[in-house]
Amino acid sequence: MATQKLYAGAKLREVRTRLGSTQKDFAAKLGVSLPYLNQMENNNRPVSTTVVLALAQEFGLDVTELSAGDSERLVSDMREALADPLFAESLPPVADLRLAASNAPAFAHAFLELHRSYRQMQERLASLDEALGREDARATPSPWEEVRDFFHYCDNYIDAVDRAAENFATREGNARNIRVAATATLGNSGVTVEFTDTDQIRHYHSETGRLILSRRAPHETQTFQLLLQVALIKQDPLLEATLDLARFHSAEARAIAKIGLANYFAGAALMPYGPFQQVARECRHDLEVLAGHFGASVEQVAHRLSTLQRPGAKGIPFFFVRVDQAGTITKRHSATRLQFARFGGACPLWNVHRAFELPGRFLRQLAETPDGVRYISLARDVTKPAGRFGAPLRRYAIALGCEVRHARDLVYADGMDLDREAAFEPIGISCRICERTACHQRAVPPLERRLTVNPNLRGVLPYQVT
Repeated sequence: MATQKLYAGAKLREVRTRLGSTQKDFAAKLGVSLPYLNQMENNNRPVSTTVVLALAQEFGLDVTELSAGDSERLVSDMREALADPLFAESLPPVADLRLAASNAPAFAHAFLELHRSYRQMQERLASLDEALGREDARATPSPWEEVRDFFHYCDNYIDAVDRAAENFATREGNARNIRVAATATLGNSGVTVEFTDTDQIRHYHSETGRLILSRRAPHETQTFQLLLQVALIKQDPLLEATLDLARFHSAEARAIAKIGLANYFAGAALMPYGPFQQVARECRHDLEVLAGHFGASVEQVAHRLSTLQRPGAKGIPFFFVRVDQAGTITKRHSATRLQFARFGGACPLWNVHRAFELPGRFLRQLAETPDGVRYISLARDVTKPAGRFGAPLRRYAIALGCEVRHARDLVYADGMDLDREAAFEPIGISCRICERTACHQRAVPPLERRLTVNPNLRGVLPYQVT
């Protein structure tokens, strides 16, 4: 029976390090050459019987310490950690685990510690969500959150739907007659379009084929709703196929996502990818120029800019967000490293909140997040007109931005001092996960940080973050 070879390079390095010996001195005491010791320490060669005896006689080492027991335990622990669904798509083979355990045990231990910390953090966050009143903290996400995450992890770009919309716009003509084309397409499908004095923006009667739009709605909103109905009627097989691939957990999530995909088609048809990207570059992403060229609203243009992530033809990675007057995020997407808080409001130091104070104006801001990344952010209020006296107005503020390295491609960066350190205002994501300890606008303490409360000391905050 063949004797199993003993590979114990990590243990040899550990013994040598513990003795404070160089490789040259250690090799001499073991009676082997320096290259041979180097190969054993890197597990390119097994530990010979001569070396085992020398370790026992010269250093009094218990040779059982060279056994593979520790490595096997490490392999077992790593296999258990890698059973986490987090690694479902990237499970390494057992052979790689054995190499890590034998050649880099410190790395293996660090991986296990990192995974342990990750699980503990997930449990703490779940407990926090539960304490904050989210009934689904330990179950599946709500339908709205599931759809939101679907678009987020697609980088807010759905290739098949985007190309179908672009083909429709190209086939039917340029953006200036897309409204006529949409109406004609619906007419050819047996749909009659009517404009009436109603508070409902769009109402399609499937049994009679009547599409009723509000004549009070802005022109660009009417066009958008026409294109949305085109998507629901003419692109239904494509939308359903996309939904099948998404595998939503509930019928409600699927229904919400279908409306989202129809909205996506409408925006992409109103502002087709190629022409829109070309004009955006030529006017250096001037929102008002783009809105006038494509017959869209400023909000529609800003949202569309955040979707230009087609492989091989990507635009500037933008973030886009819309907040209400309470600061709650109602739309969010980021193709940048900036990620918005999933729950609650945005950082109060962000210029998007000031847009309500200065209606009708574009506000510019240079900002730096706690990770040191710098951005240029553009904010403006958006009012949804009611169309009649006494009807409630809907007021929002939108923000569009990108990393400051792209600022030269934005007309809004003209005249800003991009090289001055003090020009960048410190902003965060949300108070609960922001690490800034001296923020004068902090609402709640950061998670995972200890507080010191001194009744004899009152600074900007009634506590100190340690």
